[in-house]
Amino acid sequence: MLRRVAFGIVLAFLLLLAMLFTALNQQRFDVDIALARFTVSSGLALLLAFAAGLLAGAFARSRWVAELLAERGRLRQALRLAERRLSAASSPSGPSGPSGPSSPSSPSSPSDAH
Repeated sequence: MLRRVAFGIVLAFLLLLAMLFTALNQQRFDVDIALARFTVSSGLALLLAFAAGLLAGAFARSRWVAELLAERGRLRQALRLAERRLSAASSPSGPSGPSGPSSPSSPSSPSDAH
């Protein structure tokens, strides 16, 4: 809850700074993009360029984030499977029983290691 409130405050502060930056930079110039030509203030042009760069960077990193999230899901699933196998191996009346694939065929004792 506190994290969301802090995020909202920071976002509002950044919006206020952007409005102030745009208001203080009133120089106008022409922008010619392909078939469109229009006049824009320098503050607004810089903010739009910053926002476009931010969105392009987020789009470029979205695949990396998706791969991280998929890996996290695979790791969680592997952890759950390992926990189930461990709990089944530690309890003799588990669902796999003594002849299940998770239990060893011949239990080894520490003296067998010599």
